Amino acid sequence: MANYREAYTRSITDPDGFWRDAASAIDWERSPDKILDDTEAPIFRWFSDGTLNTCWNALDRHVETRGDQPALIYDSPVTTVVRSYTYREMRDQVALFAGALRRIGVEAGDRVVIYMAMVPEAVVAMLACARIGAVHSVVFGGFGARELAARIDDARPKVIVASSGGIEAGRIVAYQSMLDAACDEATHVAERRIILQRPQAPFDLRDGDLTWEDALDGAEPAGCVPVRATDPLYILYTSGTTGRPKGVVRDNGGHAVALRWSMENIFGVRPGDVFWAASDVGWVVGHSYIVYAPLLTGATTILYEGKPVATPDAGAFWRVAEQHRVSVLFTAPTAIRAIRREDPDGRLTAGRDLSDLRLLFLAGERLDPPTYTWAGDLLGIPVIDNWWQTETGWPIAASPRGIEELPTRPGSPSVPMPGYRVRVVDSTGADVPAGQEGSIVIGLPLPPGCLPTLWGDDERFVRSYLSTFQGNYLTGDGGRFDDDGYLYVLGRTDDVINVAGHRLSTGSMEEVLSAHPAVAECAVIGVSDPLKGQVPRGLVVAKAGVTVDPAELVAFVRERIGAVAALRRVDVVTALPKTRSGKILRGTMRGIADGRDEAVPSTIENPDVLDALRPVLRRQH
Repeated sequence: MANYREAYTRSITDPDGFWRDAASAIDWERSPDKILDDTEAPIFRWFSDGTLNTCWNALDRHVETRGDQPALIYDSPVTTVVRSYTYREMRDQVALFAGALRRIGVEAGDRVVIYMAMVPEAVVAMLACARIGAVHSVVFGGFGARELAARIDDARPKVIVASSGGIEAGRIVAYQSMLDAACDEATHVAERRIILQRPQAPFDLRDGDLTWEDALDGAEPAGCVPVRATDPLYILYTSGTTGRPKGVVRDNGGHAVALRWSMENIFGVRPGDVFWAASDVGWVVGHSYIVYAPLLTGATTILYEGKPVATPDAGAFWRVAEQHRVSVLFTAPTAIRAIRREDPDGRLTAGRDLSDLRLLFLAGERLDPPTYTWAGDLLGIPVIDNWWQTETGWPIAASPRGIEELPTRPGSPSVPMPGYRVRVVDSTGADVPAGQEGSIVIGLPLPPGCLPTLWGDDERFVRSYLSTFQGNYLTGDGGRFDDDGYLYVLGRTDDVINVAGHRLSTGSMEEVLSAHPAVAECAVIGVSDPLKGQVPRGLVVAKAGVTVDPAELVAFVRERIGAVAALRRVDVVTALPKTRSGKILRGTMRGIADGRDEAVPSTIENPDVLDALRPVLRRQH
């Protein structure tokens, strides 16, 4: 690609030609002639007459040319295990487990729920499903029983594959009670369960359960089963759902094409590079950029069972980057904020050879300018914000390092990626001028790799995402473009509050608070007020060893935004409640502050943090 503008323009004016060229990087059993199928619009399908196998593209095709190259490096500071698997070894292990699944009756189209910790067998199980055309649904290890049961009932798996527990800094999370309770509560009954026994959390098997070793014993390796490009590869349920969960469907063909394209053109990763997405396989980043995209590209991927701090300290990321010669690191801003809080001067990088690390990508939470600047100054490399969703599967906006090294700007994930017709609109669906805030929508069709629908419910897909602004996908985020076409994402549209008739973005206030030199991270929520309807409240975590007067923070926001901000109260707290993927639980905190009896979300990282905040949030504002 000559440059970004040419690539983007072609993807919009000639999508068939653009994505046909991108599809040439994938091995097809039958190459597609029809690139975009719009016969069921507003539900669109990509490469509908093509057939392929995703596991073949991720493993088998690389064995001849790079069979002895590491495909996956497992680094587990919580168990002190570091292990490397070549492409040949991964292919063989996946083929054997695929044979084990087939032997107990799993066939193409069947669903397999995977409920596992960050262990290599989780990746093996995912790829084994893809190998035989089964549909995997990974549920984050340690998810609560009720949520797991809802996902079992929705996906109706033939088999459940689980690890006996997860290991975190200072604690062991046994999965048995949650898995057994979920299986008892669910109306659907899986035919078999396969349990990977971890010695730290032994599991008492039920009748019919198999251990991982039992399942493999006597199994014959399975070959790759070609499937249609439009057949589902996986179902991934969005977090924080109530009632029937939303199962985001990812197809085989569009997914493979989009991720392979994104790896080289957005992330600048080439075959043989070492790529590390410091996430979890239970989240979309783990699916896309721990498992599939690096392996589709022929890169080496890192599976990290640890935290950015406390395993053992805030230098953990730099140790991994040095030891495994990481080329590109992709993590969440909250991870960098945690490191910055514990090591504000970056002293733990001293003596580390990070010369191979050339790019840092951050996504998952809004990247505040101070964190962006701190990381860039510390590492001396480009820091690239990127914005996307579980539903899209790959970045909507970023700086595409493999096409053109566009300059980045603090507070912006840069520009829309090819295939994404990003617009900012008002309540009527009309485009707003540059600099003005509105709802961010994406014109249809969405590019390959995005969800074509929800599992088993086309009507709900259309109702949830496509009905608010006809012809557009509703992202649920608000933002603005600047005069140069850079996008600024200011947070969920429900984070825009109405204070005495004035619409205010809590994201804008967070941006100001995070710029204060004493602030490590922050959240601003809108809470009910009998006079003004809503008022903002700030919660701030100070940097390690630093104290700050809340009144100073209130004045800081007032100085930069003005009295219209109406921020009168900021509480300094020890920590903010987050999901395991790093998202701050603003909605839960808002509900508690409004007096609702909010349950502890199943996705929460540390329930004690939320419990400690409850009395603070319930104080009168």
